[in-house]
Amino acid sequence: MKVLVVKTSSLGDVFHTLPAVEDAFQQVAGLEIHWLVEEAFADIPTWHPAVTKVIPVAWRRWRKNLFNKENRQQLKAFRQQLKAEQYDIVLDAQGLIKSALFTRMANGPRYGLDKHSCREPLAAKAYQFPQAIAKGQHAIPRVRQLFAQVLGYQVPDSLSYGVDRSRWQRPDVQGGYWVFLHGTTWITKLWPEAYWKQLAELVTQSGRQVMLPWGNEEEKQRAERIADGIDGVSVLPKMGLNDLNAYLAYAQAVVGVDTGLSHVVAALEVPSVAIYGATDASLTGVLGPQVEVMKSELHCAPCLSKKCLLNEPGDIQPPCYREISPQRVFDYLVGVIAK
Repeated sequence: MKVLVVKTSSLGDVFHTLPAVEDAFQQVAGLEIHWLVEEAFADIPTWHPAVTKVIPVAWRRWRKNLFNKENRQQLKAFRQQLKAEQYDIVLDAQGLIKSALFTRMANGPRYGLDKHSCREPLAAKAYQFPQAIAKGQHAIPRVRQLFAQVLGYQVPDSLSYGVDRSRWQRPDVQGGYWVFLHGTTWITKLWPEAYWKQLAELVTQSGRQVMLPWGNEEEKQRAERIADGIDGVSVLPKMGLNDLNAYLAYAQAVVGVDTGLSHVVAALEVPSVAIYGATDASLTGVLGPQVEVMKSELHCAPCLSKKCLLNEPGDIQPPCYREISPQRVFDYLVGVIAK
């Protein structure tokens, strides 16, 4: 059976689809999946053995200037590539108008969420076989239910992303190490810098090393401040996702905040803690068999705000993270590693 999966973006959404692909791979004999995805995330579907072809789409780039001659030529070539295949099932796992339009371009019976289940109800008009999947659930079980309903099997009890960590080589690091994913977009999603430094001290005092990746100048400066004065803490050079994955895949543990890289760690099934304060983990947060989500219990959390209204004069970080202490994070992960 040849299935086209339409799930274009974002980083977290793409990772949320991998467990459904793994379910289908284990349940449907002879399954071959082609995956339509934004060009920036085109490497990720290749991590799963069921995905035999990736079809990159550059919608984020094309939409900036649809009348540009080069963009129009690329869009035409993209449509021709879609039309060149005949699929047994074309499955829109995103439920947006843009993904529905891509679904319409492909050859094969079209499946997707019905108007009561879609994020954008108008998208359901593109499907010949709309499916009802209850809202109010985390994105991962919703997508797993959609795949199971369309392909005709029961959702397995266990959750796996189906990613083989051995596809990456262990980096040249002696001994055990932890990785800290300290960078994210909103200031209200940042765990206090002093906490990162305290956690680094706990980890290195236990005989382990700490690796600090970064993606921009602000994150680099933060990493250097965390590492300052602590032996065994290394600021990594700037690197792409594939190189960073090698460090993540072989880490003893990873600590992160609400960031796309925490979803990568969940897929790699490495022992990890994901820290949530201002944002909500219940619907689209990090989820995996080795992930512990530590979320604030403060009365106003999750506030979903980029600015904390409870900060007192002189406060640098939101107060909702104070209960998620470095010692709590350290003790939890040491316990998991010891099992």
